[in-house]
Amino acid sequence: MNNPLVILDHVSLTRANRTILSDINLTIEKGEHWAILGPNGSGKTTLITLITAYLWPTEGAVTVLGDRYGTVDIREKRRHLGLVSSALFERVPASETLLDVILSGRYGSFGIFDNPASEDISRAHDIAAFLHCEQLTDTPYGFLSFGERQRAIIGRALMAEPQLLMLDEPFEGLDINARELLLNRLDSLTAIYKGLTLILITHRVEEIPPGITHALILKDGSVLASGPKGTVISSKNLSYAMDVDIEIISRNGRLFAVVR
Repeated sequence: MNNPLVILDHVSLTRANRTILSDINLTIEKGEHWAILGPNGSGKTTLITLITAYLWPTEGAVTVLGDRYGTVDIREKRRHLGLVSSALFERVPASETLLDVILSGRYGSFGIFDNPASEDISRAHDIAAFLHCEQLTDTPYGFLSFGERQRAIIGRALMAEPQLLMLDEPFEGLDINARELLLNRLDSLTAIYKGLTLILITHRVEEIPPGITHALILKDGSVLASGPKGTVISSKNLSYAMDVDIEIISRNGRLFAVVR
């Protein structure tokens, strides 16, 4: 078996005498796609921040793409990690076209400061087409809708050809049409981009694409359940995690939560 892409080994994080994550164990293998679930404040975003090395654990070890953090150049490691979060939205210059936003992922910058190679321009157009926004390539970022900006940021992450793509609540603020379009594109990612592993943070099971294979549920900074999606995302587990009586319904490969 190949080396796992991510290993969190008894990881804990404490800040200001508050335990944010406690004794987290997680192994993500190549070919798996994970959803990280849990209520607000359960530690979902913090877990991703540890994987991207913007925070360091108080206890335990983090190993990503075969290297244990603390023994490797983090800047080089991040070149293979894609992150999409709302924090990136405000960093993009409003005058940048959608195509330039995607292209900037090649350089890890916000803004284009070199003349892109023709093959990079071609790849950016292919990504825009895949994300169903090829008609917007010349539109300034400041004139894009919220959903279009989200796809531009995802395209920027894909441009860098990451091995891991982490999406922190990418459906937040989207209307139903925009959500379903993005869900469709993320599900296609799991089928088309064979060398890519997704890690999706959400607190709504209906936002989990069918191509997600595994899930981890956090509650109060601890792992409530972890493993294959069909086993972990159950009515019992979600009811306990969310402190409300929930029934999980499966339809056409999608999961839905109904309050009983």
